[in-house]
Amino acid sequence: MKALLVCPEYGNDFWTFDYALEFVSKQADQPPLGLLTVASMFPADWELKLVDMNVTALTDEDIGWADYVFIGAMVAQRDSAKKVIARCRDMGRKTVGGGWLFSTIPGEFPDVDHLVLNEAESSLPSFIKDLTLGCAKRIYSSDTRPDLSLTPLPRWSLIDMSRYTIMNMQYSRGCPFNCDFCQVSVVHGRGTRAKTPAQVIAELDAFYHAGWRGAVFIVDDNFIGNRKAVKAEVLPAMISWQKERRYPLEFLTQVSIDLADDRQLMGLLAEAGFNLVLIGIESPNRESLAQCGKSQNLHPDLVEQVKSIQRHGLETMAGFIVGFDADPPAIFRQQIDFIQQSGIPIAMVGLLNAPPGTRLYRRLEEEGRIREYASGSNTDGVTNIVPKMGLDTLVDGYRLVMRTIYEPQNFYARVWRFLKEFRPYHRPWRMVPFRDIAAFLRTVWRLGIRGRERGYYWRLLLWVLFRRPELVATFIALAIKGYHFRMFTESWQSGSPA
Repeated sequence: MKALLVCPEYGNDFWTFDYALEFVSKQADQPPLGLLTVASMFPADWELKLVDMNVTALTDEDIGWADYVFIGAMVAQRDSAKKVIARCRDMGRKTVGGGWLFSTIPGEFPDVDHLVLNEAESSLPSFIKDLTLGCAKRIYSSDTRPDLSLTPLPRWSLIDMSRYTIMNMQYSRGCPFNCDFCQVSVVHGRGTRAKTPAQVIAELDAFYHAGWRGAVFIVDDNFIGNRKAVKAEVLPAMISWQKERRYPLEFLTQVSIDLADDRQLMGLLAEAGFNLVLIGIESPNRESLAQCGKSQNLHPDLVEQVKSIQRHGLETMAGFIVGFDADPPAIFRQQIDFIQQSGIPIAMVGLLNAPPGTRLYRRLEEEGRIREYASGSNTDGVTNIVPKMGLDTLVDGYRLVMRTIYEPQNFYARVWRFLKEFRPYHRPWRMVPFRDIAAFLRTVWRLGIRGRERGYYWRLLLWVLFRRPELVATFIALAIKGYHFRMFTESWQSGSPA
């Protein structure tokens, strides 16, 4: 049996880093971890091929080679996935849909031959068995939340790692919190299921032996959801592994803001090689936080929490949302002021959306406030809710926030505030890769000579060189990301939201 695994295109999105990829000569930010993991669940005698359409084109020859085309996608890949399905149908090839897209809105895909929904560890084996016997049904779904100790290593041999800026891995699923707009606790549960420390080390070994040196994104929705296990088992194992090999990898992940309350945990993360965390702050407005169930964020001084994390050697990226019912008319200026004061260089501000299955979706559906279309991206000026403040007011305010925070003057001011606070963990020195030198030279030309941010770029670069020279690489990376987010914001603001 021949199976073609296809990752559809994302298009230009906030997190695809399209404009940043130009500086580092890469084709995509991250590989399709879900498909690579699923690939290891197929029988050994199957022939497999993987096409990531964010890296290379899907050809008719690829489709014609396969007996079945397996499509794994997120909601933001919906349009591309539908085109792939149509091409396969026209060529007489059977399709199998799985992943978050098909699991959350399966009714949108009547032309898919088979749907394997929810977590693959529970649903895929039955489908493969029936397919082998010639009696496969159309839909396979399981509410069983699998034990991740049984999840296999991703099949990294199916991709060319050199085409991506970072690798990725998963340690756990689920989140102890229950924010009303979030699907994670609905789909994966409020308990945290995790891999064993031995599995984590095996995945790090796989990266190391494949020759990967650089960043690895641990994609958990809340890496510290089971704080006790992370502190006692996982991080000590990662620290030992890193020290034995002189820190070949660096990590980033998603955490909750209550990380700031645990000095020991912040220290362990930095010692293990983490240098960046993404935090869902959502709003500086306490009424909005309380309304959406974000109790862990109801701290009297969120700005100080952010700075505490930065001082422990962890760069903070943060997510923010506008459009809560409790948002006051001044929320847009409040968001801008908070982002600037906290020194969060990379701030993802999005419109509130209500994903199917969430408590927010159910409430707004009862109130008749659900619009039909949801793009799967909350940073494109589109929402599937009818906001209390009015759609035009919300979209105009959102445009103002994004336009303001990524103006060079404001962005570089935040980078400066961050660099003043940031105290990275001292790791063994290693030679700077040529790709990083080339990226720096491109910033000199694109940002320092041609860019309208050139004055801010040179002033801050000189400040770093004379005051914090150990942070030159950090500054260059942030300058590149800031350019991407400004260009992305300008690209969609030149159009009109749906």
